[in-house]
Amino acid sequence: MAITSANQLELLQTAEAVAREKMIDPGLVVEAMEESLARAAKSKYGAEMDIRVSIDRKTGKATFTRVRTVVEDDELENYQAEFTVEQAKQYMENPEVGQTLVEEVPPVELGRIAAQSAKQVILQKVREAERDKQYEEFKDRAGTIINALVKREEYGNVIVDVGAGEAVLRRNEKIGREAYRPNDRIRCYIKEVRREQRGPQIFLSRTAPEFMAELFKMEVPEIYEGIIEIKAVARDPGSRAKIAVISYDNSIDPVGACVGMRGSRVQAVVNELQGEKIDIIPWNEDMPTFLVNALQPAEVSKVVLDEEAGKIEVVVPEEQLSLAIGRRGQNVRLASQLTGLDIDIMTEEEESKRRQAEFELRTKLFMDTLDLDEFFAQLLVSEGFTSLEEVAYVELGELLVIEGVDEETAGELQARARDYLDAKAKKAMEAAIAAGVEQSLIDFEGLTPAMLEALGNDGVKTLEDFATCADWELAGGWTTVDGERVKDDGVLEPFDVSLEEAQNMVMTARVMLGWVDPADLEADEEDAQVEEEAEA
Repeated sequence: MAITSANQLELLQTAEAVAREKMIDPGLVVEAMEESLARAAKSKYGAEMDIRVSIDRKTGKATFTRVRTVVEDDELENYQAEFTVEQAKQYMENPEVGQTLVEEVPPVELGRIAAQSAKQVILQKVREAERDKQYEEFKDRAGTIINALVKREEYGNVIVDVGAGEAVLRRNEKIGREAYRPNDRIRCYIKEVRREQRGPQIFLSRTAPEFMAELFKMEVPEIYEGIIEIKAVARDPGSRAKIAVISYDNSIDPVGACVGMRGSRVQAVVNELQGEKIDIIPWNEDMPTFLVNALQPAEVSKVVLDEEAGKIEVVVPEEQLSLAIGRRGQNVRLASQLTGLDIDIMTEEEESKRRQAEFELRTKLFMDTLDLDEFFAQLLVSEGFTSLEEVAYVELGELLVIEGVDEETAGELQARARDYLDAKAKKAMEAAIAAGVEQSLIDFEGLTPAMLEALGNDGVKTLEDFATCADWELAGGWTTVDGERVKDDGVLEPFDVSLEEAQNMVMTARVMLGWVDPADLEADEEDAQVEEEAEA
């Protein structure tokens, strides 16, 4: 088969036909043809040659050319595609490195094997173009809902037709009791689109919280228009869900708008999710108030929030406990997902017992360390004193408000507390030195003897050891593992060292050791301040 005038136009007609069939750019098909012809020409003229083919987009004429590039003498490797400046002088005037010489060569005869090879190249290029087109079409649709047609099921995964290709609804993304048959129409959320060697992979989901949010956006015009915003969604797919909403128009009730007339809007979402019960909750910036709403229908007596630990304690009446927890812990689990906090639920009786235990523990502490009788120790606890440090270093006037305490008694109390703390600090320092803590760490500002003892027992004995610590290793923190928040204990956590304080101490140690330039820290602080101002 020779590329002659008889079949030049046929090339373009073939390219047009393939492009129409595959719905891709005809230019991509012509480029594939050029590459396939160039590969066939190389098999005749030599694989080392740089043979290029150009097909005229109007006439279909294929032009075969050989390209040679001028290189430095010591860089000459491929004698068929490169030549030196001296060699190039035979063909060019004043040749320079990087210039190319293009010479037309006779077109090739395509034998059976070469024609088959050319066909494979064209098919491969067309497949790549199809994959690129499919990826470009779906990459921006991630995070939206799509209607798909079920084709088959493979090992529990449902393969669906999405028009320009196939997508996968994995079994862990299906609502538990759903079953599908070929040609069923289903609605899914496009969770992820990945470009892979075998083509773009489109992963769908019906269990993602975002799927519910998108369904509400379709059913509630106010959400679509931005008047109402979905702030958080928590789901137990196929069973129960909670969704928090807020309205930016005071005249519109966000919960009522999402429920709709006689529940029509929320019922449409429920039907799509196979009867999943949905609690619609008003969002509130105040976390305790929001949590009270999230635990509905249970009634809450009291909420105690620990923002640093990301934990919240909820007190409910005895008869409300099972309702607050829910079947198999479902209600409290969903409320926890919605707020992003660990929730500890207890009854009023349990809270009362705990507070009584704390009261007795603090009373015993003051009795044992300050040599007080029970009544006087209870007076201190009742006035809000929780530690010896508070008694030792509080303003004298705060002790004088306690009934029966004069200046002499208050001074004696503080003297006893300080003596005890000094003795404790001396003992802790001796233990720290015995554990091997070096002077460089002892001299570091901000570490008490008790902290030094704890660090020494944990193997942190020098300033260098301290500087290599991570902030969470000192102050503790929380890590999410398999969807559950797990506590990381810190060496200095018993001393109420915050994450920010730990970070500042570690950075100070690194500056002292010369590991960090103070100028860099100032620049980072300035950048952080600029970002905060920009966000504000």
